[in-house]
Amino acid sequence: MRASMLRFIKSLTTSPSSHVLRRGYASEAVPERKVAVLGAAGGIGQPLSLLMKLNPLVSNLALYDIANTPGVAADVSHINTRSEVVGYASDAELGKALEGADVVIIPAGVPRKPGMTRDDLFNINAGIVKGLCEAIAKHCPNALVNMISNPVNSTVPIAAEVFKKAGTYDPKRLFGVTTLDVVRAKTFYAGKAMVPVAEVNVPVVGGHAGITILPLFSQATPKANLSDEVITALTKRTQDGGTEVVEAKAGKGSATLSMAYAGAIFADACLKGLNGVPDVIECSFVQSTVTELPFFASRVRLGKNGVEEVLGLGPLSDFEKEGLEKLKPELKSSIEKGIKFATQ
Repeated sequence: MRASMLRFIKSLTTSPSSHVLRRGYASEAVPERKVAVLGAAGGIGQPLSLLMKLNPLVSNLALYDIANTPGVAADVSHINTRSEVVGYASDAELGKALEGADVVIIPAGVPRKPGMTRDDLFNINAGIVKGLCEAIAKHCPNALVNMISNPVNSTVPIAAEVFKKAGTYDPKRLFGVTTLDVVRAKTFYAGKAMVPVAEVNVPVVGGHAGITILPLFSQATPKANLSDEVITALTKRTQDGGTEVVEAKAGKGSATLSMAYAGAIFADACLKGLNGVPDVIECSFVQSTVTELPFFASRVRLGKNGVEEVLGLGPLSDFEKEGLEKLKPELKSSIEKGIKFATQ
């Protein structure tokens, strides 16, 4: 995430035309891009809708939820940035929300509460995701789909199976958003390494739940000589970041704000890729041959067709090699669970 969200927000306060024109490449007008947020009235959806309204690459913002979306859309639409905002509510309006979308972001579903596992989430969110993906296949089959709804390790395989059944599946256009794991790894590493967080990069691979999250601190930049104990603690904290927030909010919510930020960062990267910005690289949970598993999170190069290249893992420390082998059975089980649900 080379482009800081803070810098991009700050850029919006400059001259009126600066954000409508170039975005760090040539001086041509930015292409028209429609982004649809499905679940826009929820805890993640509202701040995510705000951040997408601030993104100068978005010209049309469609906000969809089963209820309350017109109010969210009216609120967000008053912000003096480029994009036009329309709110859609109820199943009857889902098709209109999706028509012509370049990027579809899915934060829909229920959040995790204290004591809930991601399996508990699965029982509710799997059906929601399946229905939304059936609509995507019908109304915007070529959109880049950014899956935020948990458990991502299962919802991405569900989406893939729905798209296969509809005859629209393109593995280059389906992403599990794991950016929050990267955001947390950067923040926690910078604190221990005593380096400016804006300069930090940490690849995070595997999946998007518990031990399936594997931050590669051996590849972190800038380099810092952290002890094995510190690396172990940083890894565990990154893996348990969601639980840390759920417990801190004491039943009042989950990691909605940081997830909205991470979702906006990843959507921005997708838009830049679509617009031809070179060397846009983010970590994401995608169809992959990096391991023997059919889906895996690693660094991917984004471009005009979505995934241009899935990058390898690079050199791993012994601790990371061990973590990789430990995560595989759990990630395999979650993937299979999603496929089984979608094909029943």
